[in-house]
Amino acid sequence: MSNEELAYDFSPMLKVYKDGRVERLIGTDIAPPSTDPKTGVQSKDVVISQEPAISARLYIPKPTTTTSAFQTKFPLLIYFHGGGFCIRSSSSPTHHNYLNALVSEANVVAVSVDYRLVPEHPLPAAYDDSWAALKWVASHSDGNGSEDWLNRFADFQRVFFAGNSAGANITHNMAVKLGCEGLVGVKLIGIVLVHPYFWGTEPVGEELTIPAAAREYTAALWRFACPSTSGSDDPLINPAKDPKLGKLGCEKVLVCVAEKDGLKDRGWHYSETLKKSGWNGAVDVIEAAGEGHSFHLEDPTCDNAVAMEKKIVAFLN
Repeated sequence: MSNEELAYDFSPMLKVYKDGRVERLIGTDIAPPSTDPKTGVQSKDVVISQEPAISARLYIPKPTTTTSAFQTKFPLLIYFHGGGFCIRSSSSPTHHNYLNALVSEANVVAVSVDYRLVPEHPLPAAYDDSWAALKWVASHSDGNGSEDWLNRFADFQRVFFAGNSAGANITHNMAVKLGCEGLVGVKLIGIVLVHPYFWGTEPVGEELTIPAAAREYTAALWRFACPSTSGSDDPLINPAKDPKLGKLGCEKVLVCVAEKDGLKDRGWHYSETLKKSGWNGAVDVIEAAGEGHSFHLEDPTCDNAVAMEKKIVAFLN
């Protein structure tokens, strides 16, 4: 067998060879934690668990780093990065830069979760890691946790989850789990789903106009990420099939979709399904005209990205 024989080809994200090698084509670059020269936002990396290996990058806005007498507590944002469950990390420059800007604009404390990736760690590993990270964050709600920044600066009565793409999928599933099981010390106010990675066997909206190869890629990536899945109507990827949807554990939801994103109609469908689920919160959808998937990470200063950030900032305050 040649070393170059492919088992899976999910270009432009990754390739997996039949000999077991995994080649990540993008998303492997790293930005260290820092004090951001532009915003003054400070970040640092913390280990949540050695085994399994779960870490996070913490962010605090500028005033807290300069004024020792700063007593204010800030809303707490827990962020789950995207990348099809298989690429990127909390150290990825795109996510790091995005959170520096968002933390500064919204004046929040943020925790960016670094969950284990597919295929080395198939789903539900990322969900398990994310829930473990949330329990670790919640352990600071009495002010006696292991991480000083969370003890001092985070308001556990004003907690938000957010994520993009696969990270938005994790965000939703963590909010359902919280609604069903609770999380002591944490009041989840809202969740932000940016270009959420949801799917289903029955097309919704204008999905039939998407080329068949692109639709199959979306479905195949899910089967690859979650080998134990029942398929595209698994409630983890299709919330419309989840009997627990109405238990979503927050008061409000913001869904951001992009006009030229193949996942756009799933975002709209999520909103419509949520309204009929018995959940009694408020859901809002904003659509960016002319934009594609994760455009705000590729070009954070474009007009649509700035408008989306403003909307998210308002939602967090």
